[in-house]
Amino acid sequence: MARVAVMGSGSMGTAYAMIMADAGGDVRMWAREPEVVEDINNNHRNEMYHPGLDLPTTLTCSNDPREVLEGAEIVILAIPSQTVRENLTAWKDLIEPDALLVTLMKGIEQGTKLRMSQVLAEVADIPIDRVAVVSGPNLAREIIQRQPAATTVACVDEARSQQLQVASANGYFRPYFTTDVVGTEIGGAVKNVIALANGMAVGKGFGENAQAALITRGLAEMSRLGVALGANPLTFLGLAGIGDLIATCSSPLSRNRTFGENLGKGLTVDETIAVTKQTCEGVKSCLPILEMAKDAGVEMPITEQVVNVVHHGMDPGEMLEALMSRPVREEQGQAV
Repeated sequence: MARVAVMGSGSMGTAYAMIMADAGGDVRMWAREPEVVEDINNNHRNEMYHPGLDLPTTLTCSNDPREVLEGAEIVILAIPSQTVRENLTAWKDLIEPDALLVTLMKGIEQGTKLRMSQVLAEVADIPIDRVAVVSGPNLAREIIQRQPAATTVACVDEARSQQLQVASANGYFRPYFTTDVVGTEIGGAVKNVIALANGMAVGKGFGENAQAALITRGLAEMSRLGVALGANPLTFLGLAGIGDLIATCSSPLSRNRTFGENLGKGLTVDETIAVTKQTCEGVKSCLPILEMAKDAGVEMPITEQVVNVVHHGMDPGEMLEALMSRPVREEQGQAV
């Protein structure tokens, strides 16, 4: 039985804690809010993030990180990407010496342009082979209902990747392992930006043709950047690539798509933040992703236009017009 600590009690943190408990793990969660701790321990629910849905009775919660991290073989980080450095700095001395650190966060750190696995390795001062990534078409609301889902678990150490795979597998959740951490993380981060663009198209009233074009060309952007950074191009044809991209762009359960849709309907960025009240990783990560692309000499026109809307006040209608007015070109060979 794996001893697991899940640091974060939001939508995905709660869902993954349930996954690992249902897979037979001894799972403890850390939550900042006392009411969440009480709700999980006494009612076996997290009404703040998943109202009306029952959690495993074996799942426990505490706001004391020392209590949660004690003896944990696997430590899951499920907090907003831009807060992980501060939080992990406070927690790192409480983590067991050989524990596997796992990031559920699909973002790029502002300022440093580091992927989340790199941030974890740097802050915890551990080798990168002790850091794993989970990324795939995993909408938390469907998972918490125990609907069938699959994902990618990635670690440069194949044995640790398989360790996480076994600890996460259950009757409704099927993980596939890989050693391509770069591709898995780039897919997870870039798909959020493309989902923002797709949401804007939906908000402006555009149909399936426009959305299919954005998703397909978004996959090309994702692949180009990933390959330039050393990823396996086949990763983007799997769950961490096209799979996650389709789910995030298509589902109204997606925060990034919903955020973009509100922008497309005329809300400002600040108004949309006030309405959604949850972390939208694409808003935070689009700028460092674009900076990464420029450093690598990679063209990412959709990402560039999303940055213009989110950070420079461009109207979403102008963004879509700018994309359509780009010079026409050959498609073959442009996906990588």
